[in-house]
Amino acid sequence: MSHVFVTGGSGFLGGRLIATLRARGDRVLALARSEKAVRRVESLGAEAIRGDLDDRRALDVGARGARIVFHCAALAEEWGPWDDFHRANVLGTANVARAARTAGARLVHVSTEAILCGRPLVRVDEAVPPPIPAVGFYGESKRQAEDAVRRSMGEGLDAVICRPRLIWGKGDSTLLPALVDKVRAGRFAWIGGGTHLTSTCHVDNAVHGLLLAAERGKKGEIYYFTDGEPRPMREFLGAYLLTAGVDAGSKSISLWLAKALASLCELVWRLLSKKTAPPITKMAVLLAGEEVTIVDSKARRDLGYAPAVTVDAGLAEMSTATPARPPA
Repeated sequence: MSHVFVTGGSGFLGGRLIATLRARGDRVLALARSEKAVRRVESLGAEAIRGDLDDRRALDVGARGARIVFHCAALAEEWGPWDDFHRANVLGTANVARAARTAGARLVHVSTEAILCGRPLVRVDEAVPPPIPAVGFYGESKRQAEDAVRRSMGEGLDAVICRPRLIWGKGDSTLLPALVDKVRAGRFAWIGGGTHLTSTCHVDNAVHGLLLAAERGKKGEIYYFTDGEPRPMREFLGAYLLTAGVDAGSKSISLWLAKALASLCELVWRLLSKKTAPPITKMAVLLAGEEVTIVDSKARRDLGYAPAVTVDAGLAEMSTATPARPPA
């Protein structure tokens, strides 16, 4: 019996993907690296495969007999040792790609616009090449992860690459809690007043795009997914925080000052070998403090993609409770 294999299924995007797959009747196997993650994916109706991205045996077990492998797992942090990002995002992706290729399954690899991090991203599409290296270990490791997928395609893997921009929505266990913590700790400020435009992608729109890419995507192609027309960052994030009962306030710093502070903080943190993240990073400034607008016309044209949830509808659905933290 064929099935679908999901990595990162205990996370925000992966969990919503599992729920959607099960609702349409698919058998789902999901990689789970802890007992808490096992309970999470099983509560969504998936069969847990205990292991992590280093565990080739577990990946082979999950992928064997699968039609599709959705690779949603990643280390998505602003800061940390390069070895951790390389192991999870580069080597881990190579392991997933190998398992999918061995099983004869199609790989849907979840990537990010952060691989382009290094300049303002104004109406970018799939033809815009990433800088080498990208700014920040997360963006650079995800860029190298895409390269790992392409190398495996050269060995026969059938794969597509998807880049949803700024995933959000009810049940967000990553972005919203982090923003709430920053505001409550007095460490949040708008950059440049927050008037710059940003594209976003509601989690249900991201899932919709992944499913379309799995069925209709052309081997080797990249697809962006968004909510449609971009909005001012302050308008979107302000409303998003209000769904958790938090007012972002009006404190603002200039873009040049934010960039200078980020560079200084990163330098000091590296010199002191600090393990905790600095209060501001260059990647965060570039992705949250400058325009990031994405053109998803390729997905609309080739896949028939259209956002299933509007920004206004997604915000209206949100509860006033702060989302829970993700499973360990």
